[in-house]
Amino acid sequence: MPTLTLYDNYTRSLRAFKPLHPDGEVGLYTCGPTVYDYQHIGNYRTFLFEDGLKRVLRWNGYAVKHVMNITDVGHLTSDADSGEDKMEKGARRTGKTAWEIAELYTVAFLDDLQKLAIDAPTILSRATDHIAEQIAFIADLERKGYTYRTSDGIYFDTTKQEDYGYLARLNREGLEGGKRINLGEKRCITDFALWKFSPLGEKRQMEWESPWGVGFPGWHIECSAMAQRYLGDFFDIHCGGEDHISIHHTNEIAQTEARVGTRLANFWMHGYFLLLNDAKMAKSAGAFLRIQSLIDRGYDPLSYRYLCLTAHYRKQLTFTWDALDAAQIALDRLREGFHALPTTPAGTPDAALIERFTTEINDDLNLPRALALSWEVLRGSLDLAVKRATLARFDDVLGFRLAAWSPPEIAVSDTVRTLAEERALARKSKNWTESDRLRDAINSMGWEIEDAADGYRLKPR
Repeated sequence: MPTLTLYDNYTRSLRAFKPLHPDGEVGLYTCGPTVYDYQHIGNYRTFLFEDGLKRVLRWNGYAVKHVMNITDVGHLTSDADSGEDKMEKGARRTGKTAWEIAELYTVAFLDDLQKLAIDAPTILSRATDHIAEQIAFIADLERKGYTYRTSDGIYFDTTKQEDYGYLARLNREGLEGGKRINLGEKRCITDFALWKFSPLGEKRQMEWESPWGVGFPGWHIECSAMAQRYLGDFFDIHCGGEDHISIHHTNEIAQTEARVGTRLANFWMHGYFLLLNDAKMAKSAGAFLRIQSLIDRGYDPLSYRYLCLTAHYRKQLTFTWDALDAAQIALDRLREGFHALPTTPAGTPDAALIERFTTEINDDLNLPRALALSWEVLRGSLDLAVKRATLARFDDVLGFRLAAWSPPEIAVSDTVRTLAEERALARKSKNWTESDRLRDAINSMGWEIEDAADGYRLKPR
């Protein structure tokens, strides 16, 4: 089998993948949603990339232990550790409690995953369920001398690490020289909050007792703590969007190096942005497109999955309605072509084509080329049973649910059905003139009739 190679952003290189554990289980952590609002389709491009990665790992025979966090506290409106907690802001916007909106948007997120055929994680880990782990992590950092206290929280001292920011290749001196923000009590522009104190005289909806005072955890500490809790000090792969490289993932690595001496994950992988009108799709821009937005306009959610598979995960993808139209048409044709293939006799996937498919997907998840190979198989002259079996195997990675799809049922009027039955009788008695006349009558009513060994099929023209 061709070697699986993946692009590691930590080393900035393609590397052969080999599991850290001899039993072949792969530890995978992916940064999940902040559940203060619905997720937009740009977020789901990242989740689709991660789903593709998981499917490719399984294709290669690995069991995957997939942990995804739910950020339901601690993500401030500014990555500079200022502004309001997004959960508190979302609660004010909706008139619900922070706990209520966390549940509402978590359920909506999981529903969207099902619509996109994204496999659920092995463990869905909510930040608010792991406050004790986060406090213990911060206490360890404090004992090791990596923290300092300000009037608004406990901060991580990035100057204690010479290689801080290696993942993003940050130039700390350049950042200091070009800073345009007020540091407040922070000692360095790259220092970040581990624990934020609740404002004096204000009762937050989400706050906890800690050795440092009542407050709530910072955004970055939750992922490091939960990843270690479920996957250990050093696991196989950590994923997220490209916007996580310079701050969130950089700080996860810094915390973990300070606590246990590892960079947390052997591979750091990132999906690139979905662009709309040449700009990153983001909730901060105001109106944004949800999966439900696509459904409301008549699109099958899997057409968006198809669109995302047409571009490599390390290349930005521009969203247009024309592109989604083309993806919907292509998906429909792929489904129809697969559905037309006979289910009996059962075939066996073509070994040479499976090898070619593996070569493509093992080349840093080159799903666009794998998708192109699927079309080559569908249009080729392969034995029909083998063709169906081969495409069904490909679909384990592509995730279009081909075998579960069937053409939508369309009501046929009694008149058309009667004409079709009369034509069947005419054909049985070999009255070809009458058979042709009835076919023309059926066509004039907007229907086509296809003869088959087991009778006939009607479909709209």
